[in-house]
Amino acid sequence: MDYALKRFLQLIPILLGITFLSFLLMYMAGSDAVTELYTNRGIEVAQEVIDARREELGLNRPFFEQYLHWLWSLLHGDMGVSYVTGEAVFAAFLRKLPATLLLTVLSVVLTVVISLPCGIAAAVQRDKTVDSVLRFVSFIGNAMPNFFVAMLLMQFLGIQLGVLPVISGGMDVKSAVMPTLTLAIAMSAKYLRQVRSAVLEELGKDYVQGAMARGVSDRIILWKNVMKASLLTIMTLLALSIGSLLGGTAIIESIFMWDGVGKMAVDAINMRDYPVIQMYVMWMAIIYVFVNLVTDLLYHRLDPRIRLGVSRQ
Repeated sequence: MDYALKRFLQLIPILLGITFLSFLLMYMAGSDAVTELYTNRGIEVAQEVIDARREELGLNRPFFEQYLHWLWSLLHGDMGVSYVTGEAVFAAFLRKLPATLLLTVLSVVLTVVISLPCGIAAAVQRDKTVDSVLRFVSFIGNAMPNFFVAMLLMQFLGIQLGVLPVISGGMDVKSAVMPTLTLAIAMSAKYLRQVRSAVLEELGKDYVQGAMARGVSDRIILWKNVMKASLLTIMTLLALSIGSLLGGTAIIESIFMWDGVGKMAVDAINMRDYPVIQMYVMWMAIIYVFVNLVTDLLYHRLDPRIRLGVSRQ
């Protein structure tokens, strides 16, 4: 409990530092939301109009004054409004979050369904045909970037076969299939190798050899001993992936026009929409700190040998 409270308190300076750096980087970008808004719309207006709009949004103020004003509003529960749409930032975030949550759940479930049995099969059948085929497939999957996989799926499933929509039409099953497959293919390729390595490491330990010598069946050894010990590695990988997915996979959401948090962030960056960017940055920071905290606490639950501040013997 003390450790959880300590980590929670550490969240405050981390968040402040991250928001300050992100605000500074956007300030140094050389343009702002007003400039981008008129440029993208191809509207030619007098400089006086641009200056008046900047003054209205506070963009003509010095950097520290802008940041402190935003921080003061945040401490009073106000995340501000979008410079582009005029919508409350927090309301817009909550509207986009369900799409990202759905994509996260579907991708993680599919990844586990694919990588766990394949990784176990590759470890049990080490250096045999099954192992060689699975490792080759995982190598190909790791070598292909997500956007390339997305393009292949769009070409075959969307354009040639016509069974799935190329562009998302909302949070329906058909629209979710291709972005889910794109994310799951890359993660499954990585996790298959990690699961294989974790299981192989446990299979080589003395307690496994001792259990086999006593006549314990291979199935019991694998599922009751080896998999339980390997769960820590698998859990860590899943926790990191969930954190990344909850932050929104910006490239994939943008390619498929999936209306989630990641696409919202990309649009905000393109338009220099500072309040929306700051909301996204805070969300990412909170997710990663929270996921790491939960992972540490689960380690204590799953492995009693792990104690903070005490080296494992």
